[in-house]
Amino acid sequence: MGWAIALHGGAGDIPLSLPVERRAPREATLRHCLELGVAALKANRSPLDVVELVVRELENSPCFNAGKGSVLTTNGTVEMEACIMDGNTKKCGAVSGLSTVVNAISLARLVMERTPHIYLAFDGAEAFAREQGVETAHSSHFITTENVERLKNAKEAKRVQIDYTQPIKGAIPSTKGDSQIGTVGCVAVDGHGILASATSTGGLVNKMVGRIGDTPIIGAGTYANSYCAVSATGKGESIIQATVARDVAALMEYKGLSLKEAAAYVIERTPKGNVGLVAVSANGEVTMPFNTTGMFRACATEDGYSEIGIWPSGINDDLEYPNK
Repeated sequence: MGWAIALHGGAGDIPLSLPVERRAPREATLRHCLELGVAALKANRSPLDVVELVVRELENSPCFNAGKGSVLTTNGTVEMEACIMDGNTKKCGAVSGLSTVVNAISLARLVMERTPHIYLAFDGAEAFAREQGVETAHSSHFITTENVERLKNAKEAKRVQIDYTQPIKGAIPSTKGDSQIGTVGCVAVDGHGILASATSTGGLVNKMVGRIGDTPIIGAGTYANSYCAVSATGKGESIIQATVARDVAALMEYKGLSLKEAAAYVIERTPKGNVGLVAVSANGEVTMPFNTTGMFRACATEDGYSEIGIWPSGINDDLEYPNK
């Protein structure tokens, strides 16, 4: 048994031809966040503190679809959502429909710790944020030029786009709005086997106003118990239907599967091209499977293994950084 951490920056149709100028900032952010999380675990911070810390940092980066980089609804607005869960107690908190909260994941934790509820959304969540004095910003803070362009492309294509959606065939590719942006999440376990999970997202490009995805749904996009911690990414509707995160834990608990076996089974049974996840177990195992073209991901364990990757192992291995 030992500590372990894994994080993701979204799964989707990530082309092998992804330009280095788009790839490098995301890899650098993942590497920075991984180092931040490892340092926190080594300093004996609780897994709950660690996943919140890492996801806050990911939310503050415009490289991913959360916080500062959140994608836009069909009305051109931001509606962010997040969830956090403590595997030791099964306490959890979730928020949706945020338009001014800088770090949705921290508000989710406050819902968990300072209310009798689990889930707050829209006006109620925003009012709670003001009551708690969390950092807020004008909605324009979250609306980037790139995401305005992504929305424009999605509207022209008359479709809702999941993370890393590629331009429709025959369309003229945009130099900015290629939907190369993804949901973020982090899972961690300490040397005592205590687990935690956190996930944050801006949702889908061109989603209907009021749409809620898998991220804040306990057992779908986020889950942690005494067996494992899971954070999922991909098409929210498919992840909800498959109860992805909870099924991984259930297969371990009721079928006796290992973490890798359970996660692989769940990924295989979810429609191809729709899901990826990162997970850690109570004994320090890590797995990061996906059935999409790629998933921005990173992990590290106490025994010295670390990895940063995008595509399946063996593809563009120069982009992964094993350190055994």
